[in-house]
Amino acid sequence: MDIELLTLNKETISLSSLLSTEQPNLILFYNTFCLGCTGRAIPFAFELTKDFPKLNLIVIHTNFGNQSFSKSEILDIFRSKSSPFEIYIDPNAEAYKYFECEGTPHWIVLDLKLQQFRSIFGSQTQAQQMLFYALEASTI
Repeated sequence: MDIELLTLNKETISLSSLLSTEQPNLILFYNTFCLGCTGRAIPFAFELTKDFPKLNLIVIHTNFGNQSFSKSEILDIFRSKSSPFEIYIDPNAEAYKYFECEGTPHWIVLDLKLQQFRSIFGSQTQAQQMLFYALEASTI
């Protein structure tokens, strides 16, 4: 899983270097044009960091087709114009395709052995509940 992502400052970083074997990993794939992502998933991800302080949250903005977003366009979804967590860019949707995502937002929970534990699509209440339970189970 040596997929290259970009930081918001356009520096290359591998997805594998972001993963932890000491705490649960949650990857959130989202897109700025996705209202469910910006209105529900991003705020829920922030809440999850409070509920699960040892959570390794990896937030990935996935570009589709010819999309390309600047740092300021990505940060515009936040009132403060800054993010409470790091955001990485999946410029060619390679990580998105690797995890066989169904759309955005899409959540991937990896266990401590970096094996996929759950894959959850969506941001509405049912998806949020499934994600919360998956994280609770992965921390046992």
